[in-house]
Amino acid sequence: MEQYKKEFIEFMVQCDVITFGDFVTKSGRKTPFFINTGNFKTGAQMSKLGEFYAKSIKQYFTEGFEVLFGPAYKGIPLSVATAIALNNLFNIDIVYCSNRKEIKDHGDKGILMGGKPKDGDRVVIIEDVTTAGTSIHETMPILKAQGDVEVLGLIISVDRMERGTGEKSAFQELQQQYGLKTRAIVTMQEVVEHLHNKEFKGKIIIDDVMKQKIEEYYKVYGA
Repeated sequence: MEQYKKEFIEFMVQCDVITFGDFVTKSGRKTPFFINTGNFKTGAQMSKLGEFYAKSIKQYFTEGFEVLFGPAYKGIPLSVATAIALNNLFNIDIVYCSNRKEIKDHGDKGILMGGKPKDGDRVVIIEDVTTAGTSIHETMPILKAQGDVEVLGLIISVDRMERGTGEKSAFQELQQQYGLKTRAIVTMQEVVEHLHNKEFKGKIIIDDVMKQKIEEYYKVYGA
């Protein structure tokens, strides 16, 4: 596993973004882990988060692209932080863009803000996590309405690796439906691999009991 992935996993634990215990998801599933990217909330945390996204994008989207699109609302700060990090770390200067939930009818009119995609642009969408893929289904028509743009792929923080409504994950369904390259900074398999029986700041985050609970969860809900 790449070093930046290990650092990102520990960064999530440190920021209480990923926690382990007994939780119930919005869909009613009882899960032994919970991911809340809303806990990235300080300037220092967002700066570091942007760097992790930038490193992952540099690894997975080697063909290059012109626009980084962050769907409203969580994608807005992600697109800004990551665009800055791509420039600072790799001297890659790309346009960031996001959509509004409501069309603006004065000043900077329209549904988009930031650098609007134009004909020939290649776009990568940036998100926090993907469960049902709702924001992507909303985003694709908006991007296609801008002209002859190519949506290369989607980058998220954590691939939960669990089923959506069918046998595949929402991540896999998006890849199949739109022909996207779908990538994550880390997968839950990598999280478990890195944290199992490893002491982090004086505490074992995933012991044998918790690992068993996660494995049982994936027997039922794994994609």
